Formats: sequence, C-alpha cells, structure tokens
Amino acid sequence: MDKPAPSLATEIAALRETYAALNRNDIEATVKAFDAQIAWIEPSNFSGGTYRGIEAVKAHLSQSRSTWAEGGCEPERFIAAGDKVIVFIYVRVRLKNETEWREGRHAAVCTFRNSKVIETRIFDDTRQALEWAGVKASDAE
Repeated sequence: MDKPAPSLATEIAALRETYAALNRNDIEATVKAFDAQIAWIEPSNFSGGTYRGIEAVKAHLSQSRSTWAEGGCEPERFIAAGDKVIVFIYVRVRLKNETEWREGRHAAVCTFRNSKVIETRIFDDTRQALEWAGVKASDAE
C-alpha cells in the first residue's frame, strides 16, 4: 500500500472511512471528515455540478447513493500532495431497475485544511487529477 506522508496519514485514514461509509450508505459518517463549508465539484457527465456546504453535499450524496442497487466505490490508491490527497477510485455499481453493471476508474482530489476536507473535485481522467493537484504523472507511478 502507499506510504502516506506522516502529515497526511490521518487524513488518508479519514478518506478510507469516508468511502467505507458511502458504500454502506451511511451518509452521516460519509461526511464526517468534511468541513461545514465544503465544496463538492463533479464533471458534467456525472450530476455535473458544484455543491456547497455540508447540507448540500449530504443531500447530493444521499440522492446519488439512493440510485444504487448494489456495488461500491473502492479507493485503490492515495497520493499525498501538499494539502491535497488524490484518491484513485474504482467504481462498480448496479443501479436500481438496471441489470448491467456500470464501472470505471475515477479520481477525487480532496483538499484539506485543519484536518477537514474543504473541497472534493472529481475527475474522470486520473492524469487530469494529478495535473490539477500539481503532481507529475511520472512522480505518481
């Protein structure tokens, strides 16, 4: 497993719990590591929006999670970069009223302040996530 920088080890542990909570549909626990003024930003091919504040993010995650029949979002790798943690995620879910599974790899860049996530930005392209966070792809290999 990746060896986190000591200053972000606690934050990475919190993100592991965030994804575990999302997968078990515990939205209150999912947002435990988030700042009250969090900004959650998704690309247009997702729900395509920016959600500001803990209540808006909770509502968005609750609505999104309610569409799942089964499956989850599994963090595969964490990369510490300054005040950011890049999470490489493998998503495999079957939505309600569908028989086919949807799957793919994505990245989330979580920016921390005072051990709380103040922004989560979702990317379809992991290289774009690395670039946005200021990490060279060659340094992340």
